[in-house]
Amino acid sequence: MIELDQLTKTFRQKDGAEVRAVDAVSLTVPKGEICVFLGPSGCGKTTTLKMINRLIQPSSGRVLIDGEDTSRVDEVTLRRKIGYVIQQIGLFPNMTIEENIMVVPRLLGWDKKRSRERARELMSMVQLDPGKMLTRYPRELSGGQQQRIGVIRALAADAPVLLMDEPFGAVDPINRESIQNEFFLMQRQLGKTVIMVSHDIDEAIKLGDRVAVFRGGKLVQFDHPDALLARPADDFVQAFIGHDNTLKRLLLVRAGDAATMAQTCSSGMPLAQAFAIMDEADVRHLPVVDDAQRALGYVTRRDARAGRGVCADAMRPFMATAAFDEHLRIVLSRMYQHNTSWLPVVDADGVYLGEVTQESIADYLSSGRSRGNAPVIQPPQAPAAIERNAA
Repeated sequence: MIELDQLTKTFRQKDGAEVRAVDAVSLTVPKGEICVFLGPSGCGKTTTLKMINRLIQPSSGRVLIDGEDTSRVDEVTLRRKIGYVIQQIGLFPNMTIEENIMVVPRLLGWDKKRSRERARELMSMVQLDPGKMLTRYPRELSGGQQQRIGVIRALAADAPVLLMDEPFGAVDPINRESIQNEFFLMQRQLGKTVIMVSHDIDEAIKLGDRVAVFRGGKLVQFDHPDALLARPADDFVQAFIGHDNTLKRLLLVRAGDAATMAQTCSSGMPLAQAFAIMDEADVRHLPVVDDAQRALGYVTRRDARAGRGVCADAMRPFMATAAFDEHLRIVLSRMYQHNTSWLPVVDADGVYLGEVTQESIADYLSSGRSRGNAPVIQPPQAPAAIERNAA
């Protein structure tokens, strides 16, 4: 969707010396993804962002949107394709919230009915009551509410690309987390392609599908957030993301990523056979599944050794389970809550997909694998789900 090709910006200082603020940056952001430009102040990330919508003209290199070189597009047409949000929102104080949101759609020729419908739709997405808020003026809103309106206004014209320059930096931490969550859900629903400037590593790994780390005008690493944390490119990136990068990964890695496949048994399997399986595999439990592979419970090695009959006779209920897409921070919290070292991983229909253990989590985090480069266990789809996805 967005491609930067050797994008460069050189500024001339008063003494005549040239400073290269952006140095031959090349990257590609696929359609519908969020890319976060990350780095310290003065590293070139905001200058790069502004060259995308030509608020700053590049010295050399190209910006392509949907394969089209933006230097061959007039600025009015280009701006129609791009929404822009900055930290200082700049709502018009003499306009109502509805009028603020409708500014760009009205300039683009949208009729009033369509513009109002769009304003109400977006207000609902960020948990603001259109009936109460649209007739108010910016001075009547809190800082967090105004920031939400700033994001909405950039999305109102339904541009496919959204550029954001530290959009949540001026908001207090409590409101910031709420707005980040709302924005992420809204972006996923609307499918916009977003490039966001940030200096906050936690914000970058929370929101970004990809993260571009800048230093001194150069792009030093461009990766999936989990790959960035797992394999920082150099000491600068390591220092910037923090030395607790392994703990940060717990918010990115899913139970399904760190799960291992384990043998199972049926409820009708003789306990003696189940014990033999556990003995050979040197495991202390065996999950019990039905004919549709739904997880029913488990039998322990001790119960199987001492018991007679079938697995159903000695089956214990799971204390808890882990959903395939839950991140490891939640999974570990649940393990500690129930004083267990393992949890079965199941899909939405209760189908057993494997198990995640404290050992498998440690193995995954120390293996060099990451969500950016490693195959993971995928939940099987029932025929009905396959038909829905095909449709």
